[in-house]
Amino acid sequence: MTADPAAVAPVGLSEVRAARELLAGIVSLTPVAGSRALSEMCGGPVWFKCENLQRTGSFKIRGAYTRIARLDAEQRASGVVAASAGNHAQGVALAAQMLGARSTVFMPEQAAIPKVGATRGYGAEVRLVGETIDGSIAAATEFAERTGAVFVHPFDHPDVIAGQGTVGLEILEQVPDVRTVLVCTGGGGLLGGIAAAVKAQRPDVAVVGVQAEGAAAWPASLAAGAPQSLASMRTIADGIAVGRPGKVTFPQVAALVDEIVTVDDDALSRALLHCLERAKLLVEPAGAAAVAALLEHPRRFATPAVAVLSGGNIDPLVLLHVIQHGMAAAARYLSLRVRVGDRPGALAELLGLVGSLGANVLDVEHSRISGTLPLGDVQIELTLETRGREHCAELVEALRAAGHVVSDVAGEH
Repeated sequence: MTADPAAVAPVGLSEVRAARELLAGIVSLTPVAGSRALSEMCGGPVWFKCENLQRTGSFKIRGAYTRIARLDAEQRASGVVAASAGNHAQGVALAAQMLGARSTVFMPEQAAIPKVGATRGYGAEVRLVGETIDGSIAAATEFAERTGAVFVHPFDHPDVIAGQGTVGLEILEQVPDVRTVLVCTGGGGLLGGIAAAVKAQRPDVAVVGVQAEGAAAWPASLAAGAPQSLASMRTIADGIAVGRPGKVTFPQVAALVDEIVTVDDDALSRALLHCLERAKLLVEPAGAAAVAALLEHPRRFATPAVAVLSGGNIDPLVLLHVIQHGMAAAARYLSLRVRVGDRPGALAELLGLVGSLGANVLDVEHSRISGTLPLGDVQIELTLETRGREHCAELVEALRAAGHVVSDVAGEH
């Protein structure tokens, strides 16, 4: 895709600059961090824009504060209401607290405990309603109609887009020679805002949206020329799991954004692990989407490139599962079956060989009962921690060279 010159963006550079004046002293100027590993891989400088280090742990405070600050006194006195599973909830709660407005946030019943606690900690009244975010949105909408509270949309409002766009102004100042900006994309508020800031000043810079493959509503919508709804969504990146682009964000993105790419959950897991191991940055799956795109397509984007790390709010239990998934996706685990002779010391010899090859044994299962086993043999199932694909291949080759029958190899490829 390329930007549609016939489309008209609702939010322009002047609105983003005005939002920046409003946010002065409110939001943090988040740092950019160079990535040596990705720079080598991509053939040029790669930088991370660390919005995971922003107040409330994500960029959302920028748009939420801009929206609430522009309400008149009567509207603010009526309070604000939002629906969110995490980052937007915290952004609205803190912004409302700072502006002296009462806030009510509807969250799904199964929302992560740390996110619920953080939202309450910022002063919001939290109501757990619905199995999914759709139920929370319906409840928040009804609450707004009944009480007169102002509904603060997570992305589909010009003030929200303008506030998020201040990230783009900072990127141009911090990395003035940037050629590509990659942005995680759900509803399109952050992407559209950054594009407004960047394209007006540097039309030569490519602005790329990155969606989770299991929740990618933008490609079909842009192809159809209007927002389209997904029938279902499934992704670990709940922060960008939005089933339909907004009425305001759609023309914004269509007018200004150069390309939308998608990444699967394996890529997102590997990207989160990469940020932890190589950059020492804690990033949630949605926040790692831009890094996933660079890891998947290291020579596709012009450098210097900036990957926006949009947030770092992740439940510890989810983090554990994602790290394990990322380890498996990066071939850091190897599962295999090895047939050895049923004699004393055979298992110890096998494990000794594995250890000498630098693998760490996580699990061993020893079985004599199998209809496919020749008489006098036993089957050993091993789960190993390895250093990656090349190491997996070396292990399998060495075991076979030692005369072992190796089968059902998972993790080698």
